[in-house]
Parts: sequence; C-alpha cells; structure tokens
Amino acid sequence: MPTPHLGLIVPPAAGAVPVDGPLLYGERIRFSARGLALGEISTRGYLDVIDTVVEKAVALKNEGVSAISLMGTSLSFFRGTAFNRQLEVEMAQATGLPCTTMSNAIVGGLGHLKVRRVAVATAYIDEVNVHLRKYLEQNDIEPLALEGLSISNVQAVGEVPTQVLVDLCVKVFDAQPGAQGVLISCGGLVTLDAVREVEARLQVPVVSSSPAGFWDLVCTAGLDARSPHQGRLFA
Repeated sequence: MPTPHLGLIVPPAAGAVPVDGPLLYGERIRFSARGLALGEISTRGYLDVIDTVVEKAVALKNEGVSAISLMGTSLSFFRGTAFNRQLEVEMAQATGLPCTTMSNAIVGGLGHLKVRRVAVATAYIDEVNVHLRKYLEQNDIEPLALEGLSISNVQAVGEVPTQVLVDLCVKVFDAQPGAQGVLISCGGLVTLDAVREVEARLQVPVVSSSPAGFWDLVCTAGLDARSPHQGRLFA
C-alpha cells in the first residue's frame, strides 16, 4: 500500500515541512509543503500573502497529495470564522481535495478534548491576540486568560525555548481559575516537548497549533491520527 501523502501550506518562504510532522508520524505519512513567504506575523503581513493560498493548494494537488491544510493559525483566523471557512471552501473547490486550516485544528482539538474554558499562550503581538480572542469566542470557546510573547518575526518564533513556553502556559493557567486546558497558538512555535511538560505539570490537556494542525490534517485525510507519548490529543 502506498504511503499517504499530505500537503501543507506554510508561512515561511522556504516551504519546509515543520518538524512536528515527522516526529509525530515518522515514515507512516509523507508530507510536502509550499511556502507563502509571510513577511511578518501581523495583519499587514497576512494581507500580503493571503490571496496566494489557493494557488499553493493547486500546486500541492499537482504533486499528488490527497488532503491539504493551511498550516498558519493566525493566517486563517485573523478575519474571523466565516473567512476561515471561506478559505477552506476555496481550497477544496480549486483542488477537489479535502482541505482544512490550522484554525480548524485548534478548535477541533479543544473540542476533541472537551475543553471549552481555556488558558491561552501565544507568540503574538496584541493586535493578533485580539483576532484570536474573537475567533475563539465565535467558536464557543472561552479564553479565560490570554497572553503573547509579542513576536512578529517569522523566523524568531521557531527559536523560542521550551522553558519560555512552559512558563507562559503556567502563568496564563494560574491567572484565572477554571481553565479546563491550555492552548498554545502560533504554528511556528516548536512545542511538542512543552506540551508534554505542561500536561504533566498542570494535569490538564494542552492543544498547540502545529501538532494540532498535523492531527487535524491526518484526520481530514481519513487516517489514524494517534501517536504514542505525544500528549493527550494523540492518545
């Protein structure tokens, strides 16, 4: 049986497959990526590249993938739920393939783990955090506390140390009682180690953009998304 082949539209120009895919699924699934050349993590940056998403999806279809995800959380939530849905529909219509987005992934992951009241840690500047809060609320998720690292540089997000992420997750979780879980938002953050550490420390589920993006894409393709020892979403 041929190895499943799935497509990713990613913000960095290089179009590299994020590290989480191979870590989660090894050689079970093959991933190909196309880059958008996002200049900065901001509304201005998103507006510069958002109109090229569909052509990247078509390029991935031509490479032979069987399902596609727009693997940028803020790229897909910055204009709200209806726009995220529109992106998904336009990609699907242009390719004839099942398509999804990282914004679908975080909402789907939280729903799968039965988390409605959530503490939110992000990489974002305040402007983007405002868009995220609105998107979560539109999807019946209550962000109890939400704080970002104020990063707009696309390369810099991939260099944030695990301990910084763990500390921010603990801070937002402790900021207001009642959170049923933690959300780490920004697909450029490298978070698998942080997810495991925060789940062990706080004893609640953690959903993080990039791992959830792979989980959601694999589910969208109709494949088994489980991966042992990678946190509750993959159990």
